Amino acid sequence: MRLISAATIVTVFMTTPFAQTPRATDLAFLSGCWVLERGGRTIEEHWLAPAGGSLFGVGRTVGGGKTLEFEFLQIREAGDGLTYVAKPSNQPEGSFKMTAHSADSVTFENAAHDFPQRITYRRSGDALFARTEGTTNGKTRGVDFPYTRGACAP
Repeated sequence: MRLISAATIVTVFMTTPFAQTPRATDLAFLSGCWVLERGGRTIEEHWLAPAGGSLFGVGRTVGGGKTLEFEFLQIREAGDGLTYVAKPSNQPEGSFKMTAHSADSVTFENAAHDFPQRITYRRSGDALFARTEGTTNGKTRGVDFPYTRGACAP
């Protein structure tokens, strides 16, 4: 009887899905160059492939032949999940904890941040949909960034 019980326990243990702490490699779908043309501006986001427990990215908005905004980005592994760190031009750094992910999407949140409080990325083929959401002055708003795969300027 003990042999059957032990075998049953081992079978249940081997087939039961356990939540695993997400790794940077789970977000490989972000890798590449993503471009959006909007209102006479070009918005680029370029993500390096995951390595060493992190992804690094850079964003840039160009309009009228000038860089209007830029941002340094990092997604790094922490003991309890992934953290998205953004350092936008002339603003303090902001950190966001991952709250949800799937094979082709990820959401990061920080309720204490001014705007945004939520950042979401979702990949669909050669498109990457980013969305920032939050509340400013009592008003909830969201900004969508429908990127397509592009060739970021060298």
